[in-house]
Amino acid sequence: MQAVARKFVIRGEVQGVGYRFFAQRAAAKHQVVGYVRNSPDGTVEAYAEGPANSVEDFKHDLATGPQWAVIEHMEEINVEPTGRYFGFKIERT
Repeated sequence: MQAVARKFVIRGEVQGVGYRFFAQRAAAKHQVVGYVRNSPDGTVEAYAEGPANSVEDFKHDLATGPQWAVIEHMEEINVEPTGRYFGFKIERT
């Protein structure tokens, strides 16, 4: 099965509400690899790579977020899979 990759930029109340840990659990549930990190502008950036249906399911979880998050907008960018990730990690900026 061919892998796809997406970069997501999530805007709203997404820092300080457990969003990165939520994303890490969602990635494990959907078996995608990549990373999630806070950005200095208050957004959260996530990169996911895996089978198309798994990345799509992960995207739906990101759009919902954890209980205390308020998702105002989520940008989705198609990118080429790199094959360099073997797990999903929280990156520190």
